[in-house]
Amino acid sequence: MKAAVASRALLNDPIGKTLWRMTWPVIFGIATLISFNVVDTFFVGLLGTEPLAAVSFTFPVTFTVVSLSIGLGIGTSAVIARHYGAEQGEKAHFDGYAALVLSAVLVALLSLLGYLLMTPIFALLGASQTLMPLIRDYMSIWFIGSTLLVTPMIGNAVLRASGDTRTPSLIMASGGVLNAIFDPILIFGWGPVPAMGVQGAALASLISWVVGVALVLWLLQREKLISWIAPAGTTLWSSMRQILRIGLPAASANMLTPLAMAVMTAIIAAYGAPAVAAFGVGSRIESLASILILALSMSLPPFISQNVGAGRYQRVEQAYKTALAAIMALQLVIYVLLLLLADPIAAAFSQEQAVDEIVKLFIYIMPLGYGVQGCVILTNSSFNAIHQPIKALWLSVIRLFVFFVPCSYLGSLIADIHGLFVGGVIANLLTAVIAYLWFNQVLKQTLAQQAAR
Repeated sequence: MKAAVASRALLNDPIGKTLWRMTWPVIFGIATLISFNVVDTFFVGLLGTEPLAAVSFTFPVTFTVVSLSIGLGIGTSAVIARHYGAEQGEKAHFDGYAALVLSAVLVALLSLLGYLLMTPIFALLGASQTLMPLIRDYMSIWFIGSTLLVTPMIGNAVLRASGDTRTPSLIMASGGVLNAIFDPILIFGWGPVPAMGVQGAALASLISWVVGVALVLWLLQREKLISWIAPAGTTLWSSMRQILRIGLPAASANMLTPLAMAVMTAIIAAYGAPAVAAFGVGSRIESLASILILALSMSLPPFISQNVGAGRYQRVEQAYKTALAAIMALQLVIYVLLLLLADPIAAAFSQEQAVDEIVKLFIYIMPLGYGVQGCVILTNSSFNAIHQPIKALWLSVIRLFVFFVPCSYLGSLIADIHGLFVGGVIANLLTAVIAYLWFNQVLKQTLAQQAAR
């Protein structure tokens, strides 16, 4: 019943108000979800530069697994939301069940591979032998629990596809709060609990994932949004194939980010452990500064997919342009706030002057490009929502490996780490122009085809 009401709202209510109503709960949820990394970084930073650098080295690897989960969530949301738009509820419910099974199997296989190849992977990233024991302490627990990470993410995608963005946000928030509570207890010890260092940070995340799994499965069952009974003409494999058709390119596009981050980490490693630690902090700051972008990238696709399912492409075009305009304005405000807070932010995450200075340099330069980077991310999610995942994949390739990594590296050759950051901003601007023109061209072609029918 709730899904039907939400679906009608997505198809008929005013676009701006509907997007805001869908997005504000996601902002809250993502803020707490991102707090996993930020809180971990803060408390681990109190242990010293080496533990902070070790956890910073794990980011490209952990984000690879997270990216697969996000990609599968994108495929899940796009397929299910289109079914709701076309009034095919039974197919939507079965696809939700198929997505949960598929994601658990794929993430388990990827994590097993990462666990077995842990040492050579981090050696390739440039981690020193002194950091390797700390990295193994953290990642051994993280890999074991990663299957518990993906289930709430896919469950939340099923809920969002039905038009419900509030419940997934509450689930994400509960996980973030639990992580923040258990982090200091397990990292530094408390009463009978021994100090576990970086292992404690990983274990705190694991505990929060367990709670997330229990919550999301209970809610999906209660709202009757998943069913293991296949509708006529549908099989488990056919549902999985539909999800994979969008999910795999989307996951591949997302996995390009940690691959690019791995290359960037290797480049920055040449500047020493303080630079790596500062870049790790900068990555967490970027995550926080991009909360609005990430929230819209989750709330916009169900809106677009349901309207595509109902054949309402004019609403798709209006929603896309409304989202981009909002992001450009809001990210400008965020940049000004970051400038004003640069000193206390850097001081909060580092106890060494060398790290502090590079963190502030990151804040002065990189957030200049977050608005246009947001345009690229929203275009990417919009391509997936209209079931054009290959275009989304190519856009990610263009952003990261045609522009971002080459421009950043060239900038580093010209002006060291200052130039590296400036190159990243230029790369995001160039990609945003291409993304906007490309998506509008695809929409015009689709509208022309619809008019000709």
